[in-house]
Amino acid sequence: MAGFYGLFNFGEIVLEMVDVGLPWPVLFATGTILCQLVGSALVISNFAGYGWIGSAMLIVFTLLTIPVGHPFWKFSEPQRTQEFHIALEHITVIGGLMMSMLLSGRKR
Repeated sequence: MAGFYGLFNFGEIVLEMVDVGLPWPVLFATGTILCQLVGSALVISNFAGYGWIGSAMLIVFTLLTIPVGHPFWKFSEPQRTQEFHIALEHITVIGGLMMSMLLSGRKR
């Protein structure tokens, strides 16, 4: 859903990139949306057996969002705990994507 949201609210995604201090925010916003859409489409469809690539794309993306978008160690309380919880949620999503990666490579 995040990829579709980004398509229709591109300006907001660019502002998020500016807020976290990324250079070339338009480029990073475009890459974010493409990664979310293409990765999700590959996971859902497992097109030509490449669902694992979609999972890998989303794993790398989700891992990178922790130090870039949710660096909990830089904040004081209570925001530190809030950002830490988001980071933990991201780690659980990564676990699910790892299972998706493993299962998409299985032969039927």
